[in-house]
Amino acid sequence: MPQPVTFAICGCGARGLEAYAPYQERHPEEMKIVAGADTRPERLAMLRERYGVPQERCYPSDEALLAQPRLADVMIIATQDRQHVPAALAALDKGYHVLLEKPISPSLEECRALQEKAREAGRAVVVCHVLRYTRFYAALEDLLRRGEIGKIETIDAIEHVAYWHQAHSFVRGNWRRSDETSPMILAKSCHDMDILRWLAGEPCLKVQSFGSLDCFRRENAPEGAAQRCLDGCACKDACPYDAEKIYITSPHTGIRGRGKGWPCGVLASEPTEEKIWDALRTGPYGRCVFHCDNDVVDHQTVNLEFAHNIHATFTMTAFTQDCHRTIKVTGTLGEVEGDMEENLLHLRRFGQPEEVIDLREENGQFSGHGGGDGGLMKSFCRLIAQGGTQGLTGVDASVESHVMALAAEASRQAGGKTITLADF
Repeated sequence: MPQPVTFAICGCGARGLEAYAPYQERHPEEMKIVAGADTRPERLAMLRERYGVPQERCYPSDEALLAQPRLADVMIIATQDRQHVPAALAALDKGYHVLLEKPISPSLEECRALQEKAREAGRAVVVCHVLRYTRFYAALEDLLRRGEIGKIETIDAIEHVAYWHQAHSFVRGNWRRSDETSPMILAKSCHDMDILRWLAGEPCLKVQSFGSLDCFRRENAPEGAAQRCLDGCACKDACPYDAEKIYITSPHTGIRGRGKGWPCGVLASEPTEEKIWDALRTGPYGRCVFHCDNDVVDHQTVNLEFAHNIHATFTMTAFTQDCHRTIKVTGTLGEVEGDMEENLLHLRRFGQPEEVIDLREENGQFSGHGGGDGGLMKSFCRLIAQGGTQGLTGVDASVESHVMALAAEASRQAGGKTITLADF
């Protein structure tokens, strides 16, 4: 009987322990976690309790884990953005295959270094661009490749970040500053750059981008706004970004409605309402959104030109009610559009009745990112079990979309200058 692929995890946070590790619970015959590292003892305790990893295989840092002889087939690297490449290079030196949380790095030089190292090592390096593994985008890519709408002419994609997600991750949270992590177009939207490149099926030639941090600034704080939401803020009742609303009372994101999952699980391990109140009183997630140290944009647009006269637009905006993605592709023989949240594609061949492609599962349940997290793990486990090294979102493909994102950010900073990627 085939043995499961073994995994070690650097970074037992929301992605490493909550998104990718649970695949073992559903498919223990395919995946087994045997070691892990995190600086937080409570996260290591969760690794031991949930997955049976022995105490002696739980390490207090990535460096401590990577100092050991190779302990598994695969190293999952799910740490902060600027820690990814050093850990990945060390893991390849040890002989691990690597499953790397996106983005690779905000440094193009580091992206290239990992690309070269992966080729030299002959190991699989797969980046977690999980949208390619969803039923929604896989079906869309398939019908485009089959020529259902003729030659692709335009692609228009929107990432609806949601006001509360922006406040949580990009104003109060870990990805609020580009100098500490990555610019927004890479940290949040490298998924979208990857999808646009995949759907276009052609290399990107030029980009142009505009965007800014417009809302979440100190000068926009309403009169009477406190430094922290629980410090007697006079604006509390009318403010949608109020931390109590987002983390306590909201039926969609609060501990009373959603429970201990994301985003509350970021504020406290095994969160309870009492722990969330404590975190809001003293931690970063209780700060007023107008009194944080954030600098990443809250909205951005990108124009992209691909080979063979395919043109695309992309919009990232914080100012939406819900967190989802929408897309429309036009071609010489038809058009197709859809909403990833609905999991429906509307295919309209010119002169024919509309066809609705229903991608919803019968039980209506999807794992993270519309099923992409689980789809990635299934594909990756199969790749390693079969001795392969070239995954659907391997490092070579991923670097292309990183170049697109970094060029878009350079364009934005230059006031919308058109950048030719061959020269970038």
